[in-house]
Amino acid sequence: MIQRRRAVGGALTLTVAAGLTLGALAIDDVPRRDAAATVTVAGAADTAGHARLRELLRRLTTADGAPGALAEVRNRRGATVLTSGVADVRRPTPVHRDSRFRIGSMTKPFVATVVLQLVAERRVGLDAPVERYLPGVIRGHGNDGRLITVRQLLQHTSGLPDFLAYLDPQETLKDPLAHHDVRDLLDIALAHPPTFEPGTGWRYSNTGYLLAGMLIEEVTGRTYGQEIRRRIIAPLRLRETHVPGDAPAIPGPHPHGYARPGPDAPLTDITVINPSVGGAAGELISSGTDLNRFLGALVGGRLLPPAQLEQMMTARPTGAPDGRAYGLGLESTPLPCGGLYWGHTGDFPGFETAGGATAAGRQATVMANLGPGGPDAQSDGIEAAVQTALCEGRPAATQ
Repeated sequence: MIQRRRAVGGALTLTVAAGLTLGALAIDDVPRRDAAATVTVAGAADTAGHARLRELLRRLTTADGAPGALAEVRNRRGATVLTSGVADVRRPTPVHRDSRFRIGSMTKPFVATVVLQLVAERRVGLDAPVERYLPGVIRGHGNDGRLITVRQLLQHTSGLPDFLAYLDPQETLKDPLAHHDVRDLLDIALAHPPTFEPGTGWRYSNTGYLLAGMLIEEVTGRTYGQEIRRRIIAPLRLRETHVPGDAPAIPGPHPHGYARPGPDAPLTDITVINPSVGGAAGELISSGTDLNRFLGALVGGRLLPPAQLEQMMTARPTGAPDGRAYGLGLESTPLPCGGLYWGHTGDFPGFETAGGATAAGRQATVMANLGPGGPDAQSDGIEAAVQTALCEGRPAATQ
């Protein structure tokens, strides 16, 4: 297992062991296009801002080593999509402007939104112990659901061990189509002591969101995926967003997802994988269009009542040098042009994604089809592209 260097640790990431091949033979270095292919969908564009965004995408697909990248920027006037590199290194086709991809931990804002809707309906108490909804589930090695609140699950202040820190990647990735039962993933986490007493620290833990998914099912009688479809996907008409369960394929146009097992290793195609290893912590599939629509609706107050949105946006520092802070499934990050944006990052085998929205009504999502095994520069480049897109047309903040 690895954690991305980004301070939020906000990744659902599996390390690909050297020599493993998933679903296809390892791919030797294949010549591919370096030039960015740009598509303007709608809306007026700031030329200088888009030039910088194109430069960042081109760097992602050259110096940083990603086969392809996509950025979608949306404001009240329309949307612009920019792509660079290729969707498939065997056949150097450009990245489709309507691409779907695995969004990893960007699943968490969807799950947190459903939980907070249940809070608004008085079916869940935000500061109630998890034991009330999942009796006896959190037990062992000092972990105790009677001492952990729902809020702490969503804010990564529960102290629960992260199951991904203990999942054997070699066993998982030798059989990428294997089903992973949520109870088995919990058993992996709860076989270890907590990282701190509940509420006394902050540490990113995917385990909390597995439990949040279970809580949704216990309270509603429907799976967390069914509730996401009913409460978010259908009302917002997110036609390119899916909760795949055990389905290993990505529906609709999509780039291949690749991993690089080592610095000098060839790319490995891991597009086809059973996403149940992520579950409610990171299994969703979506697109730039849908993620921007979702983030815009969430930050704009269309999915939660004001009281619950305020709770979601009550963020605590993560210790990151850039000043980012984590709320309830949503993090705030300062912008170089002043102000901040709300969003999340997400890694899943084959893909890395980041997205955000401002209160002024601007959204941006950026994706690269390489992960894990990409350089730290890729993570930095993706987040820089999101910030560049959100700052487009605004002057840099004065010091």
